Amino acid sequence: MDKTRAGQDPAPVVRLTDAHKSFGPVRALNATSLSVLAGECIGLVGHNGAGKSTLVNLVTGALTASGGTVEYGAGRGTESGADGAGVRAISQEGTLCPNLTVAENLHVAQRDLTGWGWRGVARARMRAALDSIFPGHRIGPDMTVSSLTLAERQMVEIAIGFAQGATPARLVVLDEPTSSLDAAIARQLMDHVRRFCDGGGAVILISHMLGEIFQVASRIAVMKDGRIILDRPADSFTRQGLVDAMGHVAPEATQTDARATPTTLQFRTTAIRTPEGITAAPGEVVGLAGLAGHGQAEALARFYLSQSSDWRARRDPQAVFVAGDRVSDGVMPLWSITRNLSLAGLAALTRFGLVDRGAERARAGDWQRRIAIRTDDLSNPILSLSGGNQQKVLFARALSTDAPVVIMDDPMRGVDVGTKSEVYAMIRAEAERGRIFLWYSTEMDEIRLCDRVCVFRDGAISAVLERGDATEDAILSASFEFGEEAAS
Repeated sequence: MDKTRAGQDPAPVVRLTDAHKSFGPVRALNATSLSVLAGECIGLVGHNGAGKSTLVNLVTGALTASGGTVEYGAGRGTESGADGAGVRAISQEGTLCPNLTVAENLHVAQRDLTGWGWRGVARARMRAALDSIFPGHRIGPDMTVSSLTLAERQMVEIAIGFAQGATPARLVVLDEPTSSLDAAIARQLMDHVRRFCDGGGAVILISHMLGEIFQVASRIAVMKDGRIILDRPADSFTRQGLVDAMGHVAPEATQTDARATPTTLQFRTTAIRTPEGITAAPGEVVGLAGLAGHGQAEALARFYLSQSSDWRARRDPQAVFVAGDRVSDGVMPLWSITRNLSLAGLAALTRFGLVDRGAERARAGDWQRRIAIRTDDLSNPILSLSGGNQQKVLFARALSTDAPVVIMDDPMRGVDVGTKSEVYAMIRAEAERGRIFLWYSTEMDEIRLCDRVCVFRDGAISAVLERGDATEDAILSASFEFGEEAAS
């Protein structure tokens, strides 16, 4: 359905015409054209590395096109033109200053906040934005960002993008906005996107959660290899048709290998029990669910630290960790892709105090093929990869070790639907070999893959659900005060 209203300005908020973007010999965007009209929500989909981030960086003025044009309204735009046109962006990587308060971070984004009374204005704008998008939130404008949970930081990022300013928001780019939000908060955001577009605003939504795309998008643009290959109304797509249109980036051999059923166990694992009461036997995938910020991540961190040496790496680590917040807890930004991938198993690659670089490169090359990390050179810096490909490196880092326990803190943030399927198959295959997985996820589709689910509320387990009983209704019931009924 076309949500553009009659009587609105027919000029696009932004128009790209044959836009190109190259980084040296690499062409990240090739002959791409896209117009965004007021009242539209455009779902932008494609596998990791398809060119989505490059396209939106041209839209927001963060990058300048190597060729073609980028126009805002009726005229040619530059970075200041994007700001003047009311184009705002919310990145999945996080741009907040952790040492500043919520209101002070708005001051960084909105340069009209000057003079003696700017703090009061900033506080009022942030309260209004948070209350409008996330009713019931518990975020104060004077709270320091470093004190917030990952989900709360994401909520603040989103609120800054939609907040009132000297130039009202006309186009908001949302890049994986719900990647660290639970289902209830994600629904609040999707409701706000509908209201914003109904009021004449425009949104570009990048999400690997296709259900969200179909909920709110009026048009869907599919990207592949730096081009938009399809751009048509959302109701003309089916879910499977959209997956097929994106194409699959992982080689067929990966799927075959991942689904192979071993005949013997390769991991000597005993049953584990965490202080919170989570139990898991060899071969089990145990999920942690519930509203974000209720102690799931803390429980995983405590257990991981209890299994790790506090002064030197072990040759045979008992547990490995896959972080969802890759910026804070995952990647080493100054290191290469290879070095980031081999970090967890570095002790096993060391002989007489020296790292066997040949073995390290071989391990990295093997996992690049298995999990389809999109790069021409593994010696490139880790930040040369898209966010989703960085997350693949973190998965490869963990799964390439012999650790019997794998701890995953909402690890699928920004990973494309094709790679998710491959990783799910790898997790199940590794579990069949005897590994234990502790998996916190905010995605119901992932929770349903677990053998058992522990629902958290207020830092404690409020219900333990077997696989067939772990429905969305049951998990939500156990997440609130009346959760005892679901657990009985």
